[in-house]
Amino acid sequence: MTAFFLSLGYVGLFLVSFLAATVLPLTSEVMFVAMPALGYDIWIVFLVANAGSILGSVTNYFLGLKGGGFVLSRYVTVDPRKLARATDLYQRWGPVIVFFAWLPVIGDPLTIVAGVFRLQFRTFAFWMSLGKVFRYLLLVALLTQVLPLSAPT
Repeated sequence: MTAFFLSLGYVGLFLVSFLAATVLPLTSEVMFVAMPALGYDIWIVFLVANAGSILGSVTNYFLGLKGGGFVLSRYVTVDPRKLARATDLYQRWGPVIVFFAWLPVIGDPLTIVAGVFRLQFRTFAFWMSLGKVFRYLLLVALLTQVLPLSAPT
């Protein structure tokens, strides 16, 4: 499946990043790492992956905000243990916990819980986006240490 998304270039990266930020069991990091190695500009990869990931999390937020229990129980399959863990973390740490929306396992449910708890959208968007940008900047830093990336000409 990664080969299919890679064949779509930046559009494929956007789609994978978007879908991986929802409750679907996908990851965007493989494509994020592969694309600069294949000659794609690392900063465009950074921007596209962030855009897709942030919009995917915003989708989760609105699912939680508008659909709450109905949508989650009927159409979206979220492991109840993950959702309970995300709820517990949110109640303990408050809005700042949304920074960790990029983490595997609990990150996606955190964005849904933020919507269910009606966290103000600006607060949600700030903390979630900050976390997503941090994650991809960390990957850029690691990639620049490993790959001989050339500057765009």
